[in-house]
Amino acid sequence: MSYIPHTANETQQMLGAIGVDSIDALFAAVPATHRFPKLDLPPPMSEMEVAAEMLAISEANDHAQDFAIFRGAGAYHHFIPSVVNHMLLRGEFYTAYTPYQPEISQGTLQATYEYQSMMCALTGMDAANASHYDGATSLAEAVTVALEVARHKRKKVILSHAIHPQYREVVRTYHQGRDIRIIGDRGRGEIVDLMEMLDENTAMLAVQYPDFFGQIDDLTALADAVHQAGALLVMVANPMALSIFKSPGELGADIVVGEAQPMGVPLGYGGPYLGYFAIRQKYVRRIAGRIIGETLDADGKRAFVMTLRPREQDIKRERASSNICTNQGLMALAASVYMALMGKNGLRQVGELNYYKAHYAANEINRLDGYSVDMSKPFFNEFVVACPRPVAEINEALLAEGIIGGLDLGPHYFHLNDRMLLCVTEMNAKEEIDRLVEILGGLRR
Repeated sequence: MSYIPHTANETQQMLGAIGVDSIDALFAAVPATHRFPKLDLPPPMSEMEVAAEMLAISEANDHAQDFAIFRGAGAYHHFIPSVVNHMLLRGEFYTAYTPYQPEISQGTLQATYEYQSMMCALTGMDAANASHYDGATSLAEAVTVALEVARHKRKKVILSHAIHPQYREVVRTYHQGRDIRIIGDRGRGEIVDLMEMLDENTAMLAVQYPDFFGQIDDLTALADAVHQAGALLVMVANPMALSIFKSPGELGADIVVGEAQPMGVPLGYGGPYLGYFAIRQKYVRRIAGRIIGETLDADGKRAFVMTLRPREQDIKRERASSNICTNQGLMALAASVYMALMGKNGLRQVGELNYYKAHYAANEINRLDGYSVDMSKPFFNEFVVACPRPVAEINEALLAEGIIGGLDLGPHYFHLNDRMLLCVTEMNAKEEIDRLVEILGGLRR
């Protein structure tokens, strides 16, 4: 069965319009040896045989639950109450997407409304959209908003060196070809360096809070400097850290973005994750995504409506400055259930466990000969460890002992060779931390 709806005559008309005579000609740039490869498939099997074969293959994988995980770097191992998954598996939500006749799906709208409301409370912002693909995409969309606010008269975007390196790569890829300059600081990630880079051509300055290394700066002076320069301040924030630290809104942020995976979303081989995006109300009409509002219906009952779905769809789509329309609705629901279940006090308790366990681990590792921990600034659940030997060797030894070690910073930061970014969450028991310290102590040169 052909899934191409066009007739042969229509296909030839389209090919003629672009100046080629066959569909094969569209792939002329691809070497013939790599074009339409034949698949070397095994003989057919029954469903029962395929299931057994796939199970046998999957058993070759290591299982994360069998390891003590001390790696974060943007994806975090947190406890997820069982009720989160039970809610996601309900038929009303499991395959749900933002409906195109939204008001008939009050349950979906209410779930999104609650998610947005809780994200606003957490970030200190006025509005939050219904979510993006992931945290990196959210940051890239923040650049789009900043350029729109500046009416494209400002061409400079400043990204702190201490923002997740992969987020910065996504921003550059997302905006390649545009008439803008995306620049970083001098490599130290210091506030003073960022402030010195501000000028009348700056549309936006972005920092991470806590930064990629888990460290926390006082950003109020930076916010004042950014606003005096007429630019927007964007913060890439770990939402779990916001349970115990000042919100970005209190610190002066105009846009807050990041990865909400810590809030009830499992690690899952890198996805699906959940990019959140929160903003001050005066800029709300410039964002991508959907915003749900609350109102009263004709009978005076509480009801929910699609208040905004700007830019990427409907009648103004030809004026769009973004074509993003991916709404991670199921993941946003997971975050909503998690936040509602934990409540303000529960979230704070989880944040405190992350903070104190990380500091216990950092202090113990810092006592080891040959190791040192960067404690020059306050930090949350991640910290940088200088190691006495290559990080790859240490991680290999840790893995053999059932421990997933920290991220090797050398490939991402040339000046941080033999530096490991370790992460400790509420999932790491004291016995696991002590075992990590013991093994690290035995790996000195």
